[in-house]
Amino acid sequence: MHIVAAGGERKVKENEFPPGWDAERVRRVLAHYESQSEEEAVAEDEAAFETKGQTVMEVPSELVPMIRELIANHKAA
Repeated sequence: MHIVAAGGERKVKENEFPPGWDAERVRRVLAHYESQSEEEAVAEDEAAFETKGQTVMEVPSELVPMIRELIANHKAA
């Protein structure tokens, strides 16, 4: 939850998750990455570069929200 200030009042608003995600899924993902050894994390990262049908590239940070939206629209289509 986070606090939202509106008109001088403080309101508690539930976090919104992307479709298919909920608090339990977020906890599972966090637990996965927090329990990884450095070697396991490196192996997972390296495997991502070898995944067929996907490309890994650097992009300016300010473009990331637009790229995420394009990917979401592509998956929905």
